[in-house]
Amino acid sequence: MDFFKFSSYLLGIFSLTGCIGNMNPNGPAPPNYPYFGTTEPIAIKNIKLPKGTKLTYEKHLFKKGKQEKMMSEEKLSTIELPTGKPIDWGGVPITMIVKFFNREMRGFTVYADFSQLNDDKKTKFSQMWQSCSDDLGIAVKNTDDWSFNTKNILDVQSCSVLYQRYFKDDKNQQSFLDSLYNELQKIDSLSF
Repeated sequence: MDFFKFSSYLLGIFSLTGCIGNMNPNGPAPPNYPYFGTTEPIAIKNIKLPKGTKLTYEKHLFKKGKQEKMMSEEKLSTIELPTGKPIDWGGVPITMIVKFFNREMRGFTVYADFSQLNDDKKTKFSQMWQSCSDDLGIAVKNTDDWSFNTKNILDVQSCSVLYQRYFKDDKNQQSFLDSLYNELQKIDSLSF
């Protein structure tokens, strides 16, 4: 009987101490994925990137945190541009590109900074994009090309959480995304 009391006591103590590590009000620490900061301008995924761009890669068993050299483009998950140095993507200044987490989906999400979009550069495409938020989900044929290449872009999968292809029965969402895709296709990819 004493053995069971002691075992129950130990189990209770271990259960409580196991929770203490997760009692951080900000949640658990973010994963320490491998990343590389570019030291000179470079082209990655058919995009010209400025010095200081942060390239974050998928989880790797033996590599964590800052890396001394770039890893394989195949493992690239995020391109984060330096503060104040967006690049032009379809006439829109963007700050980040993130590969879709779902491996069954071929594409990425592009994040815009509309505060840096000049009025004379606005298009129907940029205005529609801005109307729903700053993030745009793009489906592509070739996942090695994250540039604004209209021949590679298959569809607009989402515009923020407001419009998503996932909700196929919602005609309003589908119509908006169809119109946004059509406007995207009107932009001359060679000029960007």
